[in-house]
Amino acid sequence: MRLSKGKIIGLLCVLAAVAVVGGVLVFRAAQPEPAAPVDPVEVTGYLGGEKISLFEDEEFGRLAAEAGLDVSYRKAGSLAMMEASTEGMDYLFPSSQAAVAYGGERGIETLSEEIALNSPIVVYTYRDVAEALVGSGVMSQDGDVYLLDVDAAVQAMLASKTWADLGYTAGYGQFRIDSTDPAQSNSGNEWAALIANSLAGGQPATVETVERDAAQIQAIFQKSGWMETSSEDSFRQFLALGEGSKPMMVGYESQVLDLAVNEPDLFAQVADDLVVAYTTPTVWSTHVVMALTENGELLSDFITSDEVQRLAWERHGFRGASQLGTDSATRFGVAGIAERVPAAVELPAPAAMQRLIEVVGG
Repeated sequence: MRLSKGKIIGLLCVLAAVAVVGGVLVFRAAQPEPAAPVDPVEVTGYLGGEKISLFEDEEFGRLAAEAGLDVSYRKAGSLAMMEASTEGMDYLFPSSQAAVAYGGERGIETLSEEIALNSPIVVYTYRDVAEALVGSGVMSQDGDVYLLDVDAAVQAMLASKTWADLGYTAGYGQFRIDSTDPAQSNSGNEWAALIANSLAGGQPATVETVERDAAQIQAIFQKSGWMETSSEDSFRQFLALGEGSKPMMVGYESQVLDLAVNEPDLFAQVADDLVVAYTTPTVWSTHVVMALTENGELLSDFITSDEVQRLAWERHGFRGASQLGTDSATRFGVAGIAERVPAAVELPAPAAMQRLIEVVGG
């Protein structure tokens, strides 16, 4: 039978279609099975409250996912986490090397310890308080940067000076500088170290000087009454209650920088009145990742990566190599932030810090 030209073309089209479909099936059959999705590594541990904003940052989560990590945390003060159960925990992330040493004294074993973030201790106050205290010897100004003299402040508190004695007539009762509980939280603990150093003549306190000055150190903290156990909770209370309740408080420089970036509406409400005063001397709060497991070491590597270090500075105000010499602190729009932290001093040795914790805890 002779086929017409049209039928021949149609048959060829059918054969071609069959060949294409067959080829696709053969090609697919020859391909390897796709790799099963890899579950992220779950990492959990104890975290100081001042770093929660970083860990909750969407960019932090995205970078962690890219690194194959699922990071979670439980909030705890730097010293309190050293006394908590570490069962099921991969890391501890306190705010100072003193807390790390305290953990070592309590038998905590780590695979590694890595300084990941830095922020100086500062004193937060209000503009009319700061302006009133300038000239009293307790506070001074260097350009638009406010400074608080630790020696003068300690002596004023020991002498039971009132706010009015120092020039702030609107203040009620005795002059004090509030902090977190120094036996549980790092910012309060480092403030205690600055007080102990001052009483030791400006040198790092020793076990002997801490024991000698114990009653004076305790008397200073007793002026504050109830103290928070979280630096972030304390900072929020300071903002919420105002100068009538908390005229001055100890915190981290990073807290106001984080606020300016991540809560601009709230920052705008307090920006004109809030003052950041650098203590002279101050101490660096060195936030250390203590890896308890191999998963904790993965977190340590992740946090010290260039991407996370840049994020920690640009959106949360933690100083580090990513910003030195390349990115001005003016990026935050916070008045009175120093480009370089003035007059930092060393913390007392671990044995003295351990004795100081016992003194303030008592």
